[in-house]
Amino acid sequence: MAGQQHPLADRTLVVSGGSRGIGLAIAVGAARLGANAVLLAKTSEPHPKLPGTVHTAVAEVEAAGGKGLAVVGDVRNEEDVQRAVDAAVERFGGIDVVVNNASAIATDPTERLSAKKFGLMMDVNVRGTFLLTKAALPHLRNSPNAHVVTLAPPLNLTPRWLGAHPSYTLSKYGMTLLSLGWAAEYADAGIGFSCLWPQTYIATSAVTNLADGAALLSTSRSPQIMADAAVAILTRSAAEVNGKCLIDADVLAESGVTDLASRYGGGDHPTWDIFVDAPVVAS
Repeated sequence: MAGQQHPLADRTLVVSGGSRGIGLAIAVGAARLGANAVLLAKTSEPHPKLPGTVHTAVAEVEAAGGKGLAVVGDVRNEEDVQRAVDAAVERFGGIDVVVNNASAIATDPTERLSAKKFGLMMDVNVRGTFLLTKAALPHLRNSPNAHVVTLAPPLNLTPRWLGAHPSYTLSKYGMTLLSLGWAAEYADAGIGFSCLWPQTYIATSAVTNLADGAALLSTSRSPQIMADAAVAILTRSAAEVNGKCLIDADVLAESGVTDLASRYGGGDHPTWDIFVDAPVVAS
């Protein structure tokens, strides 16, 4: 009804790595509320170990009630990123939200980590986040209540996390630092730069493909929790979330959602995600 549109109706999101997992869940969650979703991903053909393609992802977005656009490309490639941004503007008239979701992970010990894997993490995680955000900024400036949500953790500098997998940590903290830096650099631009990170493992292909993935799935929450948290962030004012690193469960608790197990699975004792310190249980 007139005057009762959801705040995300007709808003346009550009999501990197949106063909599956958390990126797709966020796009579909926004689409249910009337948003447009432009998905930038490399997977144009089915992968033997990973479900879905950027095209099947767009089909899910449209089945949810939104409008979708697939852009086959690599977030590491400046031309591909610019093509995705240009396509979003041409098709939908602008960009209101960027979701920096694409990420590469390798947690090998330093002496066994190849230079190729190190470079991949820096290129996808840090360079990709930089390229997409930079390309979208001129359009975000023209959007009321624009947001850039980066899927990166709060900066936890305890020795436990610093020593666990320093190269991967560097790449993810690099994403966080970019977000925090942009929040300060563009403080007067009306854009909300925030980071979002899961409190627990999320049941995605990244978990499934781990050595103990089958066991971890039972203590992992659904990607829907990240989608719901992202939607909650996007409906807040940019100023309210600018410069913040947020945890999905905390965002939902602020919205009154506390019974996470029944909604998102993971059981009563889900597996805490990396960079998040589990609460100390008194003996």
